[in-house]
Amino acid sequence: MSTTACSHSFPARGRGPLEALAEELDGHPQRRLIERAVLSLLEVARTEKEEEEVWRLISGCLADISEALQVFRPSRGARKISVFGSARIQAHDPCHALAEEVARLAVEAGFDVMTGAGGGVMEAANSGAGTRHSIGLNVDLPFEQHPNPYVSDRSGRLLYFRYFFTRKLFFLRESDALVVLPGGFGTLDELFESLTLIQTGRTSPIPLVVLAPEGDDFWSMWQSSVTEVLANRGLILPEDRALVVEARCAADAVARICHFYRIYHSARLQQDRVELLLNAPIPAEQLPELNQRFGDLLEDGAIAAGESVDDNGILRPCLRLRFDKRRVGRLYQFLEHLNGLELPTAPALNHPGERLCSPM
Repeated sequence: MSTTACSHSFPARGRGPLEALAEELDGHPQRRLIERAVLSLLEVARTEKEEEEVWRLISGCLADISEALQVFRPSRGARKISVFGSARIQAHDPCHALAEEVARLAVEAGFDVMTGAGGGVMEAANSGAGTRHSIGLNVDLPFEQHPNPYVSDRSGRLLYFRYFFTRKLFFLRESDALVVLPGGFGTLDELFESLTLIQTGRTSPIPLVVLAPEGDDFWSMWQSSVTEVLANRGLILPEDRALVVEARCAADAVARICHFYRIYHSARLQQDRVELLLNAPIPAEQLPELNQRFGDLLEDGAIAAGESVDDNGILRPCLRLRFDKRRVGRLYQFLEHLNGLELPTAPALNHPGERLCSPM
């Protein structure tokens, strides 16, 4: 592995593990990125020779990432819903039954269900999903948190993260939708972290649904005391409130998630443009109306139709646009409009839970 990008070099000591690794990775499609990662570690090694805590941090982060990639690799083709909520909710609480119901309906719609693997809302959601469709992302705490009985080491779908930030990274990386039930600081942290990453474009657009039992004003109070105040004071754009939707019941929550993927399939950045991959083509005669209605979303140019190959090698219709990346809330309004279009032919939809779709 080349070390020319490094400002200094370690003395040669014969063929070691790095040289062996370099030979093994010869021709690897991601060799440049691997070299960059190894060189970064070598640079840290020069300056942090005595700091054991630094290396515990680095080693723990890499172990979290490596183990999570292994667990999620078999299910990369399945869409997943993450359910967040309080571990303190008891079985008699209406939130418990609601979490169980929303997870059961999500599985019926083709989704796997991810939780933090603990009790309360998390256990209820894993119960509703069943062991086969549950994934648990546990985390080391000062007090021991036992995983609930619906996620286990035997299933191969239970992870133990050392750090909250690597755990949240994989919640967002693997989730195709988020459902948030009432909870305390941890739940609200997960909600705000998700909102931040969505609003700043650090994760692709996904539906974020807040849900509480009928008659429970937890989220309506949150909406009025947080999002309305922030918007009224100019601290967020009014359109940013479109990043969160409040569902009336479990069935409404899952219906909203499925609707989010009715026409829209996925998004990716191509150089300076965003490609919105679709489940059905947008007729050419509708493009002028889209450009007129959502012209304020664009930095310049126009919304253009095209085709692009998805991650499964399937040619899909798409829309290309240079949108103002500070206006993700407006992009969500655009996606809502697209998903509501009455197309001349019905969208060629696969099961809504399928991330990697078959040819249309």
